[in-house]
Amino acid sequence: MTEPVIVLVLLAAFGLVAGIGITAVGPGGVLATVGLFLLTDLPPAAVAGTAIVTNIATGVVGAFAYLRSGHLAEPSTARTARVLAGTAVVGTPVGVLVNLVVPGRLFGILLASFVVFVALLVWFRQRRAAEHDDRPPRLAMALLVGGGVAVAVVSGMFGVGGPLLTVPLLVAVGTPMLSAVAVAQVQSVIISIVGAVGYLSQGSLDWHLAAVVGFPELCGVLIGWQLARRIPGRHLIRVMIVALLAVAPLLALHG
Repeated sequence: MTEPVIVLVLLAAFGLVAGIGITAVGPGGVLATVGLFLLTDLPPAAVAGTAIVTNIATGVVGAFAYLRSGHLAEPSTARTARVLAGTAVVGTPVGVLVNLVVPGRLFGILLASFVVFVALLVWFRQRRAAEHDDRPPRLAMALLVGGGVAVAVVSGMFGVGGPLLTVPLLVAVGTPMLSAVAVAQVQSVIISIVGAVGYLSQGSLDWHLAAVVGFPELCGVLIGWQLARRIPGRHLIRVMIVALLAVAPLLALHG
């Protein structure tokens, strides 16, 4: 299927902004799914499959960066990363299977609700982040496993990376921001690979559109990292919250 040039340009723009949001704020990756759903006539499975494969490269780059910085070397952080990576293998295929039975109309409504939830979670994270010290908490195994599986299921269903939910949730329970982001990058790589394999096995992955969205998204990751060091985080977070809340009604109606 050949998309009009204007659609390809807009998809690339969504990818670029998504990449910027990933490293500057955290939950920007959902915009790749949003763009594919709004601008193409792909079925829900192809939207999620195409979006999730773009997260492989961004996750690898992010994980490598935090490995080099030493954030993943802290024992508690490394333990959390291992557990969440394991739960990603279990939960992501479930999310893929759920997506395959969800009709387009319902997918739009669920995606809109998910976007609103993420906006509220980001707002909550902003309020909670300043209250914690720099010591990563030792989370209960049951909490880690249950939360990890739940995040993987949702991520697999919507084709989004783990950081979208994992970072706000970990910060909310006391994990320092950089440790949370580092852990989420590792989880995102596993979710993206397992999810991509699942959707590819169902023929629900458009490689052409994945490249159109993915390359600008990868560039956006680098731009967002620079912006995060120059612009106060609260300003970036406010912009992301407004953008997510603004696009939610369009998703519900488009479905």
